[in-house]
Amino acid sequence: MEVILREDVEKLGSRGQVVKVAAGYARNFLIPKRLAVLATDSNKKIVEQERQAALRREAKEAADASELAKLMSAVSITIAQKAGENDQLFGSVTSADIAARLEEQKFHIDRKKIVLHDPIKQLGEHTVTVKLHREVAVDIKVNVVKED
Repeated sequence: MEVILREDVEKLGSRGQVVKVAAGYARNFLIPKRLAVLATDSNKKIVEQERQAALRREAKEAADASELAKLMSAVSITIAQKAGENDQLFGSVTSADIAARLEEQKFHIDRKKIVLHDPIKQLGEHTVTVKLHREVAVDIKVNVVKED
């Protein structure tokens, strides 16, 4: 049975691709989960229109993210934390802390988009990457200072 994939399906194909699958797999899994439709001429046109709309939406999101990246490239945030000897923090600065400081500066960024491989545990200036889009990332400066 030939079907047109509406979404990327692992080990089968990508969106918009016409693939040949077992009839039971198509009837019981792909079609009920709206991952695929039967390969007819009208469905091919509909899937092509959906693909074009997705490409336009993706391009718009990338353009919006690059505009936001230009604004955020000059952003520097300061976080005050309690610290002990040797500039070692008692706690740590996490992506949630950075997201809260960005929120105060009117940048609404989800904490999951802030890339921190390890929490910040030292005083000083650190560079943190914010992934705004799959193709757009910006580095911001995070200054961790000692709380009085």
